[in-house]
Amino acid sequence: MNSVWRNLYWGDIVSLEYGKALRADQRKYGDYPVYGTNGQIGKCNTVLCNEAGIIIGRKGEYREVHYSSIPFFVIDTAFYIKKKENFDVKWAYYYLKTQDINELDSGSAIPSTSREDFYQLPVSVPPLQEQHAIAAVLSSLDDKIDLLNRQNVTLEAMAEALFRQWFAITSGERNNKTKIGDLFDISSGKGLKKEAFLENGTYPILGANGKIGTTNEFLYDEKIIYTGRVGTLGNIFTFFEKAWYSDNTLVFTEIKYFYFTYFLLKFLHLEDYNVGSTQPLIRQSDIKNIEIFLPHKIRIEKFEGIAENIFAKIRSNQTQIITLEKLRDTLLPKLMSGEVRVTY
Repeated sequence: MNSVWRNLYWGDIVSLEYGKALRADQRKYGDYPVYGTNGQIGKCNTVLCNEAGIIIGRKGEYREVHYSSIPFFVIDTAFYIKKKENFDVKWAYYYLKTQDINELDSGSAIPSTSREDFYQLPVSVPPLQEQHAIAAVLSSLDDKIDLLNRQNVTLEAMAEALFRQWFAITSGERNNKTKIGDLFDISSGKGLKKEAFLENGTYPILGANGKIGTTNEFLYDEKIIYTGRVGTLGNIFTFFEKAWYSDNTLVFTEIKYFYFTYFLLKFLHLEDYNVGSTQPLIRQSDIKNIEIFLPHKIRIEKFEGIAENIFAKIRSNQTQIITLEKLRDTLLPKLMSGEVRVTY
């Protein structure tokens, strides 16, 4: 096979094209995804790129690289890549995942990606068929991860449907009125110094939107429910391993009925309890004082048993996901550098 790799710069093979402004009300519906700095932010019926392509964050402290398998629109906080020569777009996407886009700062008041610096980034370009083979290896791992994630969404939806069928929290058994603060302890997460954020840390750092990094420290080692305290409100998560919880989260521990409480918190729409002025904020005391009509203990315990079986499968899938992600992340730089080669 032809094994000659060309040592070039990204500016030799692509140009970064500016996205365009699109009002929020214009990205609610449509057939095509709309991308910004941190990923998909909506849908519309207009495209800027008529094929699969790569989106690179242009503005913001945390700028990311994204891939769309179908035509897409890009707003003016991001770039999209235009080819100067033929290459496998999925290979290029994976290659760019090995680059730290956030280091390419133009020096303006708002952190932004410098096109000139991007064009000077080196890239080792394999023959086209080898690009296809590399992309196929990494895509097969991502496809399996995506399948497991979708299975988990379906499994959780089954448990939530059962919760809604069995429990009428706001209008049920009137003789069991209580405050939900009786079901758990609640506290804020803790801040973590910047130097404690590690690229390949042992434990996840969890924020109001989920995982935001990794570290070698952990705050809790137990089954946890957590949600956003400041900034993003209303997302409810579970976690079952050691983790650090950032200071923009609220953490629920010592939970009397774990799965019942999890779905109850989702049902209550905590974002409606926002008391922030300059940015969204929710207080522990406001959550603890929410009144509900608690269903009968026997029914809750029966639900807990069924939900535990469902979530055991979810956790098994999550373990597989973590293993596949580690394999992908280990292979990625080795495949892109040529340290590990694939046949084609």
